[in-house]
Amino acid sequence: MISIQVESDPDLDGPQKSTVDSIIKHVLESEGVQKGRITLIFGSDELLSDLKKKYFNKNHLTDVIAFRLNEDDETDLEGEIYISLPRSVENAAKFNEPLNRELGRLLVHGGLHLMGYEDESKNDKKTMTEKENKYLDQVDWESLYD
Repeated sequence: MISIQVESDPDLDGPQKSTVDSIIKHVLESEGVQKGRITLIFGSDELLSDLKKKYFNKNHLTDVIAFRLNEDDETDLEGEIYISLPRSVENAAKFNEPLNRELGRLLVHGGLHLMGYEDESKNDKKTMTEKENKYLDQVDWESLYD
């Protein structure tokens, strides 16, 4: 069983928890994960920026950060995914995408990171983008915000 906990900054308009749950479970299960505990935190630019500085020693805005909380070889996946809601709004406008689709992409992207996918190289980015597009075609991202 995969357990999903969703938290949103009360000052921001967070997405539908049931849709978030459904998207993350679909991605993880499709990638072979059967057990896990995932926490998703929807927050501000400041929250993600602080995490980026503290854990990656980088000082810039980011849209999603994923932390695997247990070892990669463990069968139960434990992790946290942080998503900046303001970044998702700006990215949607920048890439001319519906907000729900951009937020869905960030959810999928964060889930893939938890499972060890990287996006540092050109090849890795290509693989991630292909998987993101595949999963976005399979899930109901349109109901993230009703």
